[in-house]
Amino acid sequence: MSAISAQDVNKLRQMTGAGMMDCKKALAEAEGDFDKAIEILRKKGQKVSASRSDRDAKEGSVFVKVSDDNKEAVLIALNCETDFVGKNEEFQALGKLIVETAFTNKPADKEALLSLKAGDLTINDKIVELVGKIGEKIEISEYIRMTGEAIVPYIHAGSKLGVLVSLKGVNGKDVVEAGKDVGMQIAAMNPVAVDEKSVDPAIIAKELEIAKAQILAEGKPENMVEKIAQGKLQKFYKDTTLLHQVFVKDNSKTVAQYLDSITKGLTVAEFKRVSIA
Repeated sequence: MSAISAQDVNKLRQMTGAGMMDCKKALAEAEGDFDKAIEILRKKGQKVSASRSDRDAKEGSVFVKVSDDNKEAVLIALNCETDFVGKNEEFQALGKLIVETAFTNKPADKEALLSLKAGDLTINDKIVELVGKIGEKIEISEYIRMTGEAIVPYIHAGSKLGVLVSLKGVNGKDVVEAGKDVGMQIAAMNPVAVDEKSVDPAIIAKELEIAKAQILAEGKPENMVEKIAQGKLQKFYKDTTLLHQVFVKDNSKTVAQYLDSITKGLTVAEFKRVSIA
């Protein structure tokens, strides 16, 4: 180790961002070969990543990239272990790099995204590299790509909750502000689906099961159970499906009525809500 100069150590630190002693040890092990030293540091990062794989990564940030014409958007949730790291400049820079890379290359899924090159390294290697440097678990928990007539993002304060809203029936209108209003609604009210037609059948079955059990417990006649249960299901749709919910910024309207007031026929095609918990 004594043969390794301070200048070489500093150079490797500048190249990798790793700690001084880690750089010194890597250069000594690599006998002064910078490429080998970088590989040693990356391998150390991989070991750190593996050793922390059972840790909870419940902090981090949501990152969004939207096309200039609002017809395409990508949302990434990058998780870490602590809020301190989530606000770190290098963590934030990595998140921005990942979302830009995903937007440009349009990978089919998270696994394909991790294998994409960003410069000389893959996205996965970039994550491993930062894990090795800061010593916390870092992972992409969500990757969403959406296309449509008008895609509008909403990022809640703190960047821990993000929404993408796909609007249809735009009719040539500027609907960005309306999309943000709906995104805020989704963030606040966490609807289960756009409307009753898009609710997961398993959720419907469970709600009916619960409703029927409640009705029987109340001593209602068995021949009335189905009718009452269907009534409870309609209330469930009103409370939990986006278009039927009362609009949070104007409780005299539903979300569907609000959108229709912006331009006739405007509605929501789909939405995605991502929360870092």
